[in-house]
Amino acid sequence: MSIRLPAVTVVGSINLDIIATTDRIPSPGETVGGGVLQQQPGGKGANQAVAAARLGAKSRMIGAVGDDASGRLMLESLSGAGVDTTDVAVLDGGATGTALIVVDRDGENQIVVCPGANAAFSLESVVFSDEETVLCQLEVGLPVVLEAARRPAGFFVLNAAPAMDLPAELLERCDLVIVNETEYELIPALAEAKLVAVTYGKDGSAMFEHGRRVAEAPASSVTVANTIGAGDAFCGALVLALRAGLDYSAALAVANAVGADAVGDPSSQPALAPLAEYVARVAGAEVAAR
Repeated sequence: MSIRLPAVTVVGSINLDIIATTDRIPSPGETVGGGVLQQQPGGKGANQAVAAARLGAKSRMIGAVGDDASGRLMLESLSGAGVDTTDVAVLDGGATGTALIVVDRDGENQIVVCPGANAAFSLESVVFSDEETVLCQLEVGLPVVLEAARRPAGFFVLNAAPAMDLPAELLERCDLVIVNETEYELIPALAEAKLVAVTYGKDGSAMFEHGRRVAEAPASSVTVANTIGAGDAFCGALVLALRAGLDYSAALAVANAVGADAVGDPSSQPALAPLAEYVARVAGAEVAAR
């Protein structure tokens, strides 16, 4: 199946993920032994840019890393995944963003983000085109997100994570907002937004227009290895599916399938098939269910 995918520009965070995997997440003040430590590329922005590229889209990353070994590793990883890193700033004397993550045997996690260079870049010299689809998150400074929203005349998407109060100007500019169920509850203004996609984990996802539920899709059954990058893979897939012309229900189902593959992969930037394969998989499942 052949579908035409949009060019996607991601404005967001680039992090080194330092992950400790344990049987269970410790309680406050508790030490849990027997962990396994690993490091890998991450950051919500970078994860989404990589997902878009691996799904087959032309993907550009706008963000910043420090002039350090971690920054060089992140740039190599992004480029290796097919992401255009021309507009990723390398900040002299700055540290690359770092996420400290604890993951339990069920794939649930706790994360502390140290933003580093993610908090210190601007869009001053960046050029956007009217044809680009722009995807932002909230792991970078809100002024940068607002500037990104003001710049392009194309389709603008906000993954409103981590949850925070959103300026009216930003919310009005959003053609689509993507959140999980907790974030949806924490941001009451989303009930008035034009279009909001909400994920519910094992209960699938739904689309809301001005607070009215207009579409939904069930989740795919999967063995959980890691939930860190699943939401980011979902975001990349949903944006591509909608911009490729799929209706809300089909786009949600495709994004759910991509998210399921991501949950089954231990990496924050999981291996993914081209989006067309997920579209065909979802269409085949619908036929089989009739």
